[in-house]
Parts: sequence; structure tokens; C-alpha cells
Amino acid sequence: MINKSELFHTLYQKTRHMTKELNEQLQEHQLYSSQWSILYCLKTNGPMTQSELWRYLGVEAPTVTRTLLKLEDAGWISRKHGKDKRERLVFLTEKAESHLPTVEKSVTNFEEQMLHKLTEEEQQYLLSLLSKLGN
Repeated sequence: MINKSELFHTLYQKTRHMTKELNEQLQEHQLYSSQWSILYCLKTNGPMTQSELWRYLGVEAPTVTRTLLKLEDAGWISRKHGKDKRERLVFLTEKAESHLPTVEKSVTNFEEQMLHKLTEEEQQYLLSLLSKLGN
């Protein structure tokens, strides 16, 4: 019988390790993994409201707001009022559009390093297993 505590401990350890390694990769772009998650989300989905972002990412609203402020100060995103004064739409800036291909290349290199020991089939199976976790 599998030790579930050991399974989750290993999962947490691997996740922390990957976050640390990704942060090191992103350092050359003056970004962190939490910022990359938002940039990737906006690149993939287009402009989103702040509430859509924190719901999608599964992160508390104040955490996303702090990260957005840092991205805005660095020129990666801009925010505009949406349908009403409370709603804020988040957009990628021209700087983000021009620099994201280079950032994506760094992230892709990182992902390949992390997955190099897994076959394509194993990667697909891992994705399938992870999608079954939780709700």
C-alpha cells in the first residue's frame, strides 16, 4: 500500500524545486514564476479582468494585485477600467509582446530540462494523472 503522505511530500518538494529553478531561469528577464504565470495567461487568453485572473490562477486577489502592480511598474502590463469603475481589465503592453518570445524560449528550455527523463507517453500520462487530482 502506498504511503500517501510520502506521495504528497514528494509532490510538494518537486513543485518547490521546479518553482525555484524556474525563478532562476526567469531572473535574466527580471521576472518571477508568479509573474510569468500572469503573462502566460494573458498571452494565451487575451485581456482579462483582475478577478478572472485570480480565479483562473487559483490565487488570492491581493496576491494577484501585488504581482500586477510589479508587472505594471516594469512595463509588462497595463490596466484599464472595464464595464464599471470596480472592474479592471489587464492587457499586455508592447514591451511584453516584443519580449515574450525570448522569455518563452527560456521557459521552454526549463520545461525540457525538467521533462527530459520522461518519454512523450509518460508526459501525457503525468498530465492525465495531475488532471485527476482534487476536484
